[in-house]
Amino acid sequence: MRRWKKILSASLVAVMVGSLGMTAFAEDTSANEPIDTTVSNYNLTEEETSGKNQEEIKALQQQKIDEVTQQAYDMKIASNELENWPEGPATYGEAGIVMEAKSGAILYAKNIDGKAYPASITKILTALVALENGNLDDKITITQNSVDCVAEGDAYIGMIAGEEISLNDALHALLMASANEVAYAIAENVGGLGYDGFIAKMNERAKELGAVNSDFENPNGLNAQNHYTTARDMALITQELLENHEEFKTIAQTQQYTIGATNLVNQARTFQQSDMMFYEGNDYYYPKTIAGKTGYTDEALNTLVSCAADDNLELISVVLKTHGKNVYPDSINLLEYGFNNFAKYTIADYEDSADFKEIDPNAYVVLPENVNFQSLDYEITQDDTNSSTGTVTYTYQGNPVGKAAVTLSDEYLQKDNTENEAPVSGDKSDSETQKQAQSTIPREVILVICVIAAVLILIIVWRAVLKHLRKKKVETNRKRRREVDKD
Repeated sequence: MRRWKKILSASLVAVMVGSLGMTAFAEDTSANEPIDTTVSNYNLTEEETSGKNQEEIKALQQQKIDEVTQQAYDMKIASNELENWPEGPATYGEAGIVMEAKSGAILYAKNIDGKAYPASITKILTALVALENGNLDDKITITQNSVDCVAEGDAYIGMIAGEEISLNDALHALLMASANEVAYAIAENVGGLGYDGFIAKMNERAKELGAVNSDFENPNGLNAQNHYTTARDMALITQELLENHEEFKTIAQTQQYTIGATNLVNQARTFQQSDMMFYEGNDYYYPKTIAGKTGYTDEALNTLVSCAADDNLELISVVLKTHGKNVYPDSINLLEYGFNNFAKYTIADYEDSADFKEIDPNAYVVLPENVNFQSLDYEITQDDTNSSTGTVTYTYQGNPVGKAAVTLSDEYLQKDNTENEAPVSGDKSDSETQKQAQSTIPREVILVICVIAAVLILIIVWRAVLKHLRKKKVETNRKRRREVDKD
């Protein structure tokens, strides 16, 4: 059986690299092989090419590509600066992150808040909003606007205006073949939001998930000046889709899918998963892969979101603006770095703070071997003001490593209420009294006043003592004179 599985996988790889005519139209954008960044991304100026023949221009072009690629490779990796943190691999992307999916722990960070064009990994957010606002059997109607959004070289599956497919079919086309016309149609149809409403919902949902440095102008990732994201933001969006929508993994792990005949086209459409990390028999196969999404435009270069799992961890890697054919090797290296250097530690087994009455027994932090639990900082966020429940978030030198739902102790709540005590409502005189009480003198001034008062008291006491001594001395002298006179 395993032999036949390998034969099938190899066959699918061969089919994907070749052309299938009507079967798959995913050309260039989000193509299966990572696209090498070439002339279109590293244009030479007229001055640079002046007086040079084609061979010299080609050599100069390659030199420029090599320089820019090396600059990306040499960019600072922020997580490598954490004390006792394992050194992460250099990558040819200008941004990269590894996040543990369930805890939100960040294991690797390279320019994770730097803005970049996402290309087709945008469709992860499109899928999330579609699943949250629609049903898999909803009807998606392809409009002329959907068809017209596709330019030469963009990924598509050849839908025509007026065709109707289910949202389930549309999501397969979206996530597997990266079909741009289908992405547009999803935005037009799902949830009764309308195209503009769907885009607004994408941005609203992203912000709710903490993706605050992104802006999305379309549902497919085709280049737009103000359509950008960050590695951290894409990891947060992917985390939500991966953890709460099993359909994402189901679709991503489908290697080949067929949309049957529609109301307008009698011929079936068959397409394949565009992510090469799923396929045995090629250099980019990674057996731990459970989901992912590819992306490419001339402006974004190669982008890739990869989700992988072993018996211990579930990881999300994101790479943005990757130079050369390095998007798969970089992603695999990042995931292996995470699996090989980090482990889970159950929070309830280590936390002994009096702030907590109960801690989610399943919650954990993710740490390398040389960082212990006692070195972590934590911050408590209550569900509501004065609520006894909340979330504790753990960080190591400012880097998130995990969180847990908690029930807060009476001691913590009492302390919290004391620190945040507000004036009670009452009449104006009460209010004025409270204002006066709150207008306290600074501690430094009080200290100086106390010192001065103490000195004054000492002086007064000393003068009183001196006066008493002088008086006693005078009386003694008088007594002696009387005794002398008597003699």
